[in-house]
Amino acid sequence: MTHPTDYTFATLQDHIGHDFGVSKDISITQDRINQFADATGDHQWIHIDVERAKQHSPFGGTIAHGFLTLSLIGGIMGECGVVPTDAKAVFNYGCENVRFLAPVPAGAIVRARFSLKAVEPRGDGRKLIRVAGTVEIEGSDKPALVGEFLALAVG
Repeated sequence: MTHPTDYTFATLQDHIGHDFGVSKDISITQDRINQFADATGDHQWIHIDVERAKQHSPFGGTIAHGFLTLSLIGGIMGECGVVPTDAKAVFNYGCENVRFLAPVPAGAIVRARFSLKAVEPRGDGRKLIRVAGTVEIEGSDKPALVGEFLALAVG
């Protein structure tokens, strides 16, 4: 992960195009998938029934929910330093153009990369940070997902 030393709330605009590098590895275990299923009520067999998925899934086993992978974005963006440390607060503001391009099999390792795409002043000491992001799957030619992720930072 790369983080410019002069990256602050006041200098966000100066860093459009900055690549924040690659996040730490995240293991997508079957236990994590099961916990997500319980938290969301999405118990579709392709995610939680290991034996059935081995026999009938086109992927040879269970896969993570797309929204599980998407839900990791906020934490990973924080880890990668997308939001300046001198911001008083930051709020998830949304996402645009998210596409799930490849399934994430149980047991896979994923990591993300982000680049600062735009910064839009929103008044009252707030800035909308627009970040291009990709979640990669270790050993896969296709990413799990791509999209633009929005955060509202308060200075």
